[in-house]
Amino acid sequence: MGIISDVIENTRAIIKGMMTTASYIPKEKWTVQYPDDPVTLQPRFRGQHLLHVDELGREKCVACYLCAAACPSDCIYIVAADDPRPPKERTGVDERFAQVYNIDYGRCIFCGFCVEACPKDAITHGYNFELSVYSRADLLKTKDDLLITKQKQSPNYRVAFADEEVDSEYKVL
Repeated sequence: MGIISDVIENTRAIIKGMMTTASYIPKEKWTVQYPDDPVTLQPRFRGQHLLHVDELGREKCVACYLCAAACPSDCIYIVAADDPRPPKERTGVDERFAQVYNIDYGRCIFCGFCVEACPKDAITHGYNFELSVYSRADLLKTKDDLLITKQKQSPNYRVAFADEEVDSEYKVL
């Protein structure tokens, strides 16, 4: 009797699994024809980092190393420098600025701790998600790559409205 009951139980499990799979067939798919159609991103999406500047074009980063200290994957490298020039001629908003600011995207986990740790709001996450490269060395982004004034954003995305539903794999009917 044990073999027959096992066969019946296994057959029921297979039929149950096939019915679950078949129930997804008639649903309307929500496939985006990327890159022809833009991808819809959540407002809180964490993409490539942006280093911000103030209204005069000076860098906001004061090289306090808090972002590097908060990073669990240790992917941020900063070298600080002093700028003794008058405030209007400085590179940054303060006397101290980041001479070197590198992020290794081969190690970055996009956790957002660096953004939360920054006291000057100098670094945020942007919406650029196209980070694929052919060489691992190209994943190292320098300050010139990250500055908001020099960074090229992808045109293949749009940010969802706060009340818009984009979490589902399928459209809700």
